[in-house]
Amino acid sequence: MATVSMKALLESGVHFGHRTNKWDPRMKPYIFTERNGIHIIDLQQTVKLLNQAFNVVRDTVANGGSVLFVGTKRQAQETVKEEAVRAGMPYVTERWLGGMLTNWSTMHQRIQELDRLEKMRETGEINRLTKKEGLLIEREINRLLTRLEGVRNMKRLPDLLFLVDVGREVAAVREANLLKIPMVALVDTNCNPQDIDYVIPSNDDAIRAIKLLVARMADAVLEGKAMRKEQEPAEETAAAAERPAESKPARGARKPKRVVEAADVDEVGEGDLLGEATLAKLSEARKPAIEEQAEVEAAAVEPAVEAAPQPEVKAEAAVEGKVEETAAQPEVEDDAAADASAA
Repeated sequence: MATVSMKALLESGVHFGHRTNKWDPRMKPYIFTERNGIHIIDLQQTVKLLNQAFNVVRDTVANGGSVLFVGTKRQAQETVKEEAVRAGMPYVTERWLGGMLTNWSTMHQRIQELDRLEKMRETGEINRLTKKEGLLIEREINRLLTRLEGVRNMKRLPDLLFLVDVGREVAAVREANLLKIPMVALVDTNCNPQDIDYVIPSNDDAIRAIKLLVARMADAVLEGKAMRKEQEPAEETAAAAERPAESKPARGARKPKRVVEAADVDEVGEGDLLGEATLAKLSEARKPAIEEQAEVEAAAVEPAVEAAPQPEVKAEAAVEGKVEETAAQPEVEDDAAADASAA
């Protein structure tokens, strides 16, 4: 970070304040002396506070924030616009619209309306309208561009405001205080520094002084963006290192195959997967195969039925033989008894 030298501030006329009869007593701590009826600003405090504001702007942008450059006075309009565009930040160089911050939703709608009208002009749709309607749309586009050109890419409220003239930007200071948005501002001897968070005591009327200090703030924005780019790879590496090792599969390891159980198959039938017409066609196609299978089963059952009674016949024959043998035994015993009595 290159510090602005005291010599550069003196050459740019940063130390010149307003006439003593127009001063604000609350700026007394920042006044070095009085000379020829003009207050002289203490440049030692200016250098110190400028470096502090530089660090604030840089850190805000490095953390992903945005800075809104505001300078509507004639001496600052061109410089503020150039430096804001160089830094890639939104800016306001025309009249501050009431509710620019506190009613941002409405402002965002106006920006969307501007985009819509410009799209109509690009596509040639505006040529289909009457000449008067087309002229009114062109005037509306120019009016919206004049007031919203600097903030049309701003998607949300800024994180920091940089003001060139606090006395002129009273509405911006009030809205920023309501929303508690910090402010960095160039404060001259005729302004109130109490509403500003980061005061840079300086001459806010000299063009050279404005160019020097506004360029310094733009450099802070660019340095913050560079720091942000350096932090992003480090954050990605840290996030990757914090991920659990279990979530990463081992190199060469096969993914486990999903086993389909029978219960899962039974739960899902053809009726759940196929339509009624498809099921009807399948049933008609399966009828011949089902009839053939039924005939084969019937032919196999008939021989089995005929062969089944044979064991019963053999069993009956065996029983009759045993009965005849049992009946013959008493006859033999009777013959033997008769022979014994005759003898």
